[in-house]
Amino acid sequence: MSAQTETLQSGMLDTLKLLVAAFAVIGGLYAYYYFDTGVAATSLPQAVRVLMVLGGTAVGTAIAMTSAQGQRLWHFIQGSRVEIRKVVWPTKQETTQTAIAVFVFTAVMMVFFWLLDMGLLKLVSYLVG
Repeated sequence: MSAQTETLQSGMLDTLKLLVAAFAVIGGLYAYYYFDTGVAATSLPQAVRVLMVLGGTAVGTAIAMTSAQGQRLWHFIQGSRVEIRKVVWPTKQETTQTAIAVFVFTAVMMVFFWLLDMGLLKLVSYLVG
């Protein structure tokens, strides 16, 4: 019963953290538009308003990362970085050859569909009259 109570309290705390994080991001966005020219009694320069959005986003992200979901996301990102290091990337020559093959195939398909469209247009105009 104690473990269930801890899980419930932890889940509620995580939900509260995520709500506060969302309000921080929304607050930064609201401040950006609130202090726009003509809306508030005192308008602020755009650079300051952009910093408000970035600050709200940074605070919201920092708060969200302290939740259980944020910790899982961080572990996923760390695992992804490990997997990316294992990838064998193609050489410049392989990339160039593949790109050329894609362009040639695209050009061939373009001509094919153009001819098909012209043929169907002639057929429809012949049938219609």
